[in-house]
Amino acid sequence: MSRPVIFDLFHTLIHGADEERDRVVGEMAVMVGVAPAELVAAYHATWPDRLVRWDVEETIRILAGRLGGKPTNEQVTRAGEHRRALGRRVLASVSTAALDVLDALRGDGHPLALISNATSDTAEPWPQSPLARRFDVAIFSCDVGLAKPDPAIYHLAAERLGVEPTECVFVGDGADGELAGAAAVGMTVFRTTEHNDTEPGWGGPAFATLGDLPAILREPSKVMEPAE
Repeated sequence: MSRPVIFDLFHTLIHGADEERDRVVGEMAVMVGVAPAELVAAYHATWPDRLVRWDVEETIRILAGRLGGKPTNEQVTRAGEHRRALGRRVLASVSTAALDVLDALRGDGHPLALISNATSDTAEPWPQSPLARRFDVAIFSCDVGLAKPDPAIYHLAAERLGVEPTECVFVGDGADGELAGAAAVGMTVFRTTEHNDTEPGWGGPAFATLGDLPAILREPSKVMEPAE
């Protein structure tokens, strides 16, 4: 069997859409009666909590409340759907080229997994996305209460694939210390810069185009040793 490949999601397979996320949160603020700039700042400040603790509606109620808002259930529901619609759009934005890479890897016999530091507005629409059927395993931090670079989330992905972490290849842009986290559990690590040059100081191998990955993985010398 070819080595399992574990992917990050945002800025690896799809663009992170950071500016659009801020715009949508600003629009949600108007819906629940708080200042847009303040809600955007609160979303950024509570990223660690949102990754592993709060669903969409909890986030809106908690953060609006902290900012002095008292949104009705109807307002929270409306703002939540606005956020979920963004999640569906972002997942649907995956390029045909990225899907072709995943298909090529599967054709070469690589089991595929995803580990994403993501909130529930991404995890909920995942099953309907064009990406979902190409993955054997998909792990979202909001579902498992763990986030990269916690070693436990990498071990969980390997366990669900039925392999040891040392048998896996990890591919990501480097956000949230994910590359060092993968390397620490013995995975072979590749950094991608296609969407964002997130961690330029990473000393391991990198590639600029996701389409290069299938050929790289066909060269045994490129994937023999984990990154240090």
